Amino acid sequence: MRFAIIAEDKNTAARVGRLKLPHGEVETPCFMPVGTQGTVKTITPEELKSLGAQIVLSNTYHLGLRPGIEIVKRAGGLHRFMHWDGPMLTDSGGYQVFSLADLRKISQEGVTFSDHIEGSLHHLTPEKSIEIQQGLGADIIMAFDECPPYPSEYDYACNSLELTLQWARKCRQSHTDGEQTLFGIVQGSVFKDLRLKSVDELEKIGFAGYGIGGLSVGEPKLLMFEVAEYTASLLPSEKPRYLMGTGTPDDIVRQIAFGVDMFDCSVPTRYGRNGSVFTRRGKMVVRNAVYKDDHRPLDEECGCYACRNFSRAYIRHLFNTGEILGMRLGTLHNLYFYLSLMKEARRAISEGRYDAFAKKFLEQFRMGVESSE
Repeated sequence: MRFAIIAEDKNTAARVGRLKLPHGEVETPCFMPVGTQGTVKTITPEELKSLGAQIVLSNTYHLGLRPGIEIVKRAGGLHRFMHWDGPMLTDSGGYQVFSLADLRKISQEGVTFSDHIEGSLHHLTPEKSIEIQQGLGADIIMAFDECPPYPSEYDYACNSLELTLQWARKCRQSHTDGEQTLFGIVQGSVFKDLRLKSVDELEKIGFAGYGIGGLSVGEPKLLMFEVAEYTASLLPSEKPRYLMGTGTPDDIVRQIAFGVDMFDCSVPTRYGRNGSVFTRRGKMVVRNAVYKDDHRPLDEECGCYACRNFSRAYIRHLFNTGEILGMRLGTLHNLYFYLSLMKEARRAISEGRYDAFAKKFLEQFRMGVESSE
């Protein structure tokens, strides 16, 4: 991997960068659509490209269970298996340590999960996580970590961080694929001294990039912003910064100003499948009765396939009758919105006006669709 900073904003920490990876180049800041099980739900790889996706994310834990790493390896790696020839990032399974808390047991060696599908036991260690990710063949892979919940007591967060650092060293030692780039993950809950310690220790281990983990796990928004900005400020400027698992469009616009380069979140696809779409004036719940006879597009300023061809009334009808096309159109629109927003952000940074761009976007977005129509 090679990373170069192309432009920096005059009034914020926002920057435009370029990642050169084995499967192509990625301009940052970027948003990575989430393809947990080797697919971005309801969307084909060709559609992802047409929407402007540069890189996608898949999940080590879930793919390790089904279909299993050996099947993916025999297919020639995850790129060939899922018919995606662009850059890819795989997470380590660390988020499942948080999200599947009722089904796992943590030890110094790793985590034992009770399979959420069949109930059988699976042991995921730092070494195993790297082995699976190397078998999947992603361009960027992540160190295995514990993502502590919010709230966490200071002592718990401290012990959790020590375990994550121990696992990070094992991941670094186990990483042998020179074609792949390994990122470390900063933890420490909401405690700034622990975040500082995490960054210092990860830099000593040596990683090509850094994820900011342990946020968007239930903490108040203002606290999330505070910790994200502080952590980003600690990370080396010459390496990419990836804020993991957050968030809504307004979250991302604010966090780009902190100097974050990479984002992922299930929000655009999950909301789209459930009848909520994003516009310049906030979130629209297209299932609502107010749209039953509304023959305007979802967003009159949008150029996506859904907005060019279908009305709010029709898409509402699709959702209310359980038609799969409704989920596809909602997802297409939301991904187009996110990916276009990132492109506009990169342009604003390059032209030295990101602060003004962000302020205007946030003012419009907070209006709310329903309240303004």
